Amino acid sequence: MVKLISVVLISVFFSIICTSLSNPQPHRAFNPKSIQGSTANARSCSYSVVIKTSCSSSSFTRDHISLAFGDSYAHEVYVKRLDDSSSGTFERCSTDTFQINGPCVHDICYLNLLRKGSDGWKPETVKINGPSTKPVNFKFNTFLPNGVWFGFKLCSHV
Repeated sequence: MVKLISVVLISVFFSIICTSLSNPQPHRAFNPKSIQGSTANARSCSYSVVIKTSCSSSSFTRDHISLAFGDSYAHEVYVKRLDDSSSGTFERCSTDTFQINGPCVHDICYLNLLRKGSDGWKPETVKINGPSTKPVNFKFNTFLPNGVWFGFKLCSHV
């Protein structure tokens, strides 16, 4: 009986942990590094970031969209503004690809997006490919809150 209760408790614990890691969460305390500060003495790498906007998003957004991703070794890529309302980025049902340069990151384990504005925006997925990391795909499929870093933290110590 004690073994059964222990197994059930362990299963529930891991279920809660896995659920919280697989869903995007707000990260109010997150503060990205500046690009200039983080690349001063680091080797630079090029990344392809593909963002698919959900078909249930607003038809377009003029909101400011920022992105930060990194690894558990404190290597981070930060982009203050991805959006460009004049070119139609982040329209409903669209896919936008960005070429981003930044510090070389190994095994990306976190991704945060920040939206500032009043239009609203619902990213479906964010895929990142880079030379020193395996490709990763983060599934959002939820409207981003305004003014709060929101995303995934799968690292154990970042």
